[in-house]
Amino acid sequence: MQLPVKHIIHNQTFWLSPQRCLYWEEEKALILSDLHLGKTGHFRKHGIAVPQRIFIEDMQRLMEQIGYFKPQRIIAVGDLFHSDANKEMDLFLKWRRDIPGIEFILVKGNHDILKPEWYQLAGIQVYQGQWKLGNIHFVHDPEEMEESGEYTYIFSGHLHPGIRFEGAAKQSLQFPCFHFTSTNAVLPAFSKFSGLASVRAKKHDHVFAIVDGKILPL
Repeated sequence: MQLPVKHIIHNQTFWLSPQRCLYWEEEKALILSDLHLGKTGHFRKHGIAVPQRIFIEDMQRLMEQIGYFKPQRIIAVGDLFHSDANKEMDLFLKWRRDIPGIEFILVKGNHDILKPEWYQLAGIQVYQGQWKLGNIHFVHDPEEMEESGEYTYIFSGHLHPGIRFEGAAKQSLQFPCFHFTSTNAVLPAFSKFSGLASVRAKKHDHVFAIVDGKILPL
């Protein structure tokens, strides 16, 4: 697997991981979005045969990133969970107890509908709408960011950004990506059990595709 790629935003260092997350060096924070934990259990509950290994693989990748970067806090930019509590949430609680020293922050997304008591049990600090650290703001849906002159940059998720490559024989493949503009970033969905929405990048945007375990600057 390729090593993380450095990206500088307002003199802050962010390391982009091919595992669909990034690390904020100055704040020792692992930032990710759209894990949709419990989604496979939700589908199985409704009679759709989705293997639990997808959930397990996502959790293993998350643990690998924690082991690699050794963050002091995790910032989840929405849709950490997918639905009401199910058996996969119990597995998450067991996992959370293994890393009690890491602060866990969730900026709620539209799928984060668990009861407040559950988040408290899991040791997760929950924020509605938006949350900021210094002049960096976090919001799940970029369209819901309130207009303000206080922030210098916005991190968001929700859109599951992807970039499409066209082949010579009219074939096309789409891959998850990081999309950075001059004012905000849209993070890829951490979960591999998610769709992709095509990015419409402008001239001065920075797009980093995630292809076969590597990050490709475009």
